[in-house]
Amino acid sequence: MEQQLIIAIGREYGSGGHEIAEAMAEQFGLDFYDKNILEEIAQAQQVSSDHLKRYDEAPRFPWMSRNVRGYSNSLEENIAEMQFEFLRHKAKKGNSFVVVGRCAEEILREYPALLSIFVIGRMEDKVKRISEKQHVSPDNARLIIARNDRKRKMYHNYYCQNKWGDSRGYDLSISTSTVGVERTKDLLEHYIREVMADREQEQRSEFGLE
Repeated sequence: MEQQLIIAIGREYGSGGHEIAEAMAEQFGLDFYDKNILEEIAQAQQVSSDHLKRYDEAPRFPWMSRNVRGYSNSLEENIAEMQFEFLRHKAKKGNSFVVVGRCAEEILREYPALLSIFVIGRMEDKVKRISEKQHVSPDNARLIIARNDRKRKMYHNYYCQNKWGDSRGYDLSISTSTVGVERTKDLLEHYIREVMADREQEQRSEFGLE
């Protein structure tokens, strides 16, 4: 039987986590989900995806929203829940994919196919990466990193019991500062293949195929 594989990758801003997620999707031939989830949702809802993306991975602001009879008037919360339901639907169907952020390590925790990874990096390395990529000064890069990580943390911690970046909530936490982004990709590919091999062995034992 074909083994389902779901790779959920959380990341600090500037760590290279998004690039690593794209590489894992390509390496394992998996669908890749980030903001493009909203394009599929927008098509189904017949609305503009650009409008939805304004609220992507954005924290809910309690003083600007409220719940009435179980329904929220918060666009941020409604869009988050639509993405969570999209991912649950894909997982339940048995699809394999890579997803960046979107609380996937928690909302998909019930699926044995899930493998969750959090990517971090030293601040000086993240500042250098963002400075070069976005053509900004190191001071501005530091502000951009802080702003984006604060936004991700607020978003994640609102919807999840496990705190954003807490290693206990992931199968693996890894720093790209140790060996660089490219070598980190190689290490993660090897790690994922080892996990898949162990899971396959467990399945064969369970079904008496040894």
